[in-house]
Amino acid sequence: MIKLVMGDLAEKRVKSGVQLIDGRDFLDQIVTDGVVSLVNQKGAFLGTAYLSRQNKGIGWVLSREAIEVTEDYLIHLFKKAKQKRRQFEMSDLTTAYRLFNQDGDNLGGLTIDRYGDYALFSWYNSYIYRQKELIISAFQKVFPELKGAYGKVRFKSDLPESSYLYGEEALNPFEILENGVRYSVFLNDGLMTGIFLDQHEVRGSLVDGLALGKTVLNMFSYTAAFSVAAAMGGAIETTSVDLAKRSRELSQAHFKANGLGLENHQFVVMDVFDYFKYARRHALKFDVIVIDPPSFARNKKQTFSVLKDYHKLIAQALDILSPRGIIVASTNASNMTTQQFKKQIQKGLGKIKYQFIDLKQLPGDFTVNKNDESSNYLKVFTIKVNQ
Repeated sequence: MIKLVMGDLAEKRVKSGVQLIDGRDFLDQIVTDGVVSLVNQKGAFLGTAYLSRQNKGIGWVLSREAIEVTEDYLIHLFKKAKQKRRQFEMSDLTTAYRLFNQDGDNLGGLTIDRYGDYALFSWYNSYIYRQKELIISAFQKVFPELKGAYGKVRFKSDLPESSYLYGEEALNPFEILENGVRYSVFLNDGLMTGIFLDQHEVRGSLVDGLALGKTVLNMFSYTAAFSVAAAMGGAIETTSVDLAKRSRELSQAHFKANGLGLENHQFVVMDVFDYFKYARRHALKFDVIVIDPPSFARNKKQTFSVLKDYHKLIAQALDILSPRGIIVASTNASNMTTQQFKKQIQKGLGKIKYQFIDLKQLPGDFTVNKNDESSNYLKVFTIKVNQ
């Protein structure tokens, strides 16, 4: 096995429990793609890792011990992951959740989600993808109850983005349950599925009373999952805004799955900043505004970065927020700390009176590496505005 020498700062990070490896962690240029042995500058063993370029980092620490990635090793990881999620497995109200979550379950580069009776594997780099057959074999031994599986390639390659892996094929679309609410999902159509599972606790708060009797505006709505949750939680009206034309059809499918009429629920295909202007011109007001943008976006008019521009969304939301209204501010930017995000929100709120009433991060099924803040990437603040 190739030995690679890590610098002093990288050694400290590995010893502290951080598993994600950066290209700057090594003293020499890295050209390998596979399992390596990590050592410090004195030659002392630090751990077993694999290197393989992906959207963030160039690899992951597998263990502080010398190990081999075998089927038995993977079975051990999957059994531990399954035990952690027993409460979800036993639930009658939720049938879609994460089964395995990268470094939170000690194998960075791989996530596995459950959608009803089906598994969805996401491969984040070429090394993990090359272990596909071994991973699937081990998974089937631990989760024999699942009927079939699909896969998503989430790294740059010439491979299809989405593919059928094994077992029965799922209906397209089909319905899953979350907090007792039905959602229409699809497993083999590009990288998306119709819902982001990491937000199920946030949607749960909308179901459980946050939206009761209120008008709700859902910005960057994608398939309007927040809006459906709000409607099922007693919202009297919802408006879902997204620039993608397909969002309207996919959003309406969620509402129809729950037998909800569309009379009081609008679906607007428009740039969010343009909608803010439209709402101001028409003197529209909303009791709850949900803001969940992508970390980075670009259209013909402008670019948007959560790190630099989130405060603009908050400031413009204030213009159309009802007195004593609520803002649900969300980001999944892993390169932004909770405090940095909070400062962006505070910058947008300015000098008005407000109260942070809740912070939600990744739910229990999305296990995180507690030694690496970037592993817990989701940050959702609920703010009461006293204007």
